[in-house]
Formats: sequence, C-alpha cells, structure tokens
Amino acid sequence: MTQKDKLIGKILSGTSDKNIDFNDLTRLLDSFNFSCRIKGDHHIYYKEGVEEIINIQPLSNSKAKPYQVKQIRMLVLKYKLNSSSNE
Repeated sequence: MTQKDKLIGKILSGTSDKNIDFNDLTRLLDSFNFSCRIKGDHHIYYKEGVEEIINIQPLSNSKAKPYQVKQIRMLVLKYKLNSSSNE
C-alpha cells in the first residue's frame, strides 16, 4: 500500500480529520492533477471537470483544517478521484 493510498484511506475513514498534515493534503491534490494558485496562505485548487474550487489553508500546527479535509473527502467520493484512471 502506497503512502498516497494510506492517506486516502485515512481521509475516507473520517476519523482523523484533525490529524491530516497540510503538506500531505496538498501533495494529494497535486497527485490528482489539480492546478493550484497561492495567495498568501490560501492554496486554491481547481481542475477541469470538477465544478468545485478547493480553498485550503494550514493551521498554525501545520495540520489541515478538519472541515477542509471533509470537503476534500466529499470531492474524492463525488468524482471517484481515488480510482487509478484519475491519477
């Protein structure tokens, strides 16, 4: 099982939203071929075929905000981003 698979599993489980590292989350979105622009500490991700725009910011402890992890979980499920055809 790859590190990416472990992170996706952790996100999809919904039990560790407070413990997802912000940098891991950005690498995951990058691996799904999202484009990113950064304005201050806001990382704004977008992708053709995905109608939602993802705006994430790190907490002071370098963790992702739990509600933003939940938003990404909903996108992974809605667009089936964890399937090999989207990598």
